[in-house]
Amino acid sequence: MSGDEQSLVYRWDLDKTYLRTEFDTLRDLLRTALENARQKTTVPGAAALLRELRATRPAGIFILSGSPEQMRRVLEAKLRLDGIQWDTFMLKPSLRNLLRGRLRFVRDQLGYKLGALLESRATILPHVDEVLFGDDAEADAFIYSLYADIVAGRVGSDTLLAVLERARVYPDDIPELVLRASRLPHRDACRRIFIHLDRVSAPEGFDELGRRLCPFYNYLQPALVLLEEDLLSGAGTLRVAAELVIQQAFTADALAASYQDLARRQHIGRRAVELLREALDSAEPSAFAATETVLRAFCDEVASTDLPARSVPPESPAIDYVALFSRDRARARAARQRARSR
Repeated sequence: MSGDEQSLVYRWDLDKTYLRTEFDTLRDLLRTALENARQKTTVPGAAALLRELRATRPAGIFILSGSPEQMRRVLEAKLRLDGIQWDTFMLKPSLRNLLRGRLRFVRDQLGYKLGALLESRATILPHVDEVLFGDDAEADAFIYSLYADIVAGRVGSDTLLAVLERARVYPDDIPELVLRASRLPHRDACRRIFIHLDRVSAPEGFDELGRRLCPFYNYLQPALVLLEEDLLSGAGTLRVAAELVIQQAFTADALAASYQDLARRQHIGRRAVELLREALDSAEPSAFAATETVLRAFCDEVASTDLPARSVPPESPAIDYVALFSRDRARARAARQRARSR
């Protein structure tokens, strides 16, 4: 790895990114609220990847969730059961806002998450880069991209104000959000945005946000991108793959299809599989136990295909966030309808 992990923070959403959480109906919400830590289900591979990222000793792992603050005890217990260590864990102050009569706050993601991200960014050194994880259930891709371009100085106060007004953020919250954004030192600090396709959205639905954003179907995929970018080791990536083999019965073909999907979308090239094979060849005989045969077959299958030498570097396109807001809201609404019909 590159050795610059101390200059990198990871930000993770929780529901549908780390946890398999259902909240499309009142029954789903009640069931989620009443679950104890052991009843909550982790998205396969998420815990393995987060443990591997912690092992790289980054500058921080920040968890930002839209779940209410009252769930902190249960959610922290679940993370501890999974062996996860974090630096900050922010939950939504929904009850406090309901008591103030701010009913829209419960559904508002943009004002809450963007405010939390901007506040957190102000507490870290300007040279620190970021990698963000979210999902396609709500507006994570839009919010994270907007945040990244605010930090980079590509989104000014006028554009931010227009987006916040279109999102119907409470008027008394808007001046503080614009002020926080204006005070940040500008630097292109967000290296990658990973969006878990929990709603099985088409990756092409996020093309307007550029290749900095990588939609993914399973956690081997972001692990592979981070491997190619020298932010994760080959052995660490293989451990994520092994968890999918054990928990989800992934075959070598399924792992190879995940790799080839990313290569088609130009997020990785041949270098990642070369690093995986090196890690397998140098590992102790029992390192991957019963999964080694599948992992070797996976690497052999990928290595036999025609792949570019490396990925295409992610670009930062000019994004019209005011115009995109309504289209992204329509995308999220369609994703919710698909989920209900399943």
